[in-house]
Amino acid sequence: MMTQINKHLKKAQKGEDRGCCGIPGIPDSRFLKAVSDSTRLRILAHLVEAKKPQIVSEIAKSFPIDFSVVSRHLAILRNEGILLAEKQGKEVYYSVRYEFLSSIFRGFASAIESCCPPKERENE
Repeated sequence: MMTQINKHLKKAQKGEDRGCCGIPGIPDSRFLKAVSDSTRLRILAHLVEAKKPQIVSEIAKSFPIDFSVVSRHLAILRNEGILLAEKQGKEVYYSVRYEFLSSIFRGFASAIESCCPPKERENE
């Protein structure tokens, strides 16, 4: 999985990543689907507020859903490169990959602005 993320980042750095629509900076649909789920967004917000990596059981305590459902959401976020999962002994600690998320959203904002400059948006 990490090689897939690294490949994506290297392409983006070289300007070779054309995004999902052939437009540089537009994230693919899997990434957008991962961040469009309200539970996953709440999990992300929880990890940001925690300010430190957490294990599944710590995260699950904050949500009224089954442990296995939280674990599945974490796997989706990890697979899209949004979360980092680090194994320490028997536990897996999850944390937000801030640099990766920032680069994705900056690229997305740039792609939108290049298609619709601020001057054009003012007339809407």
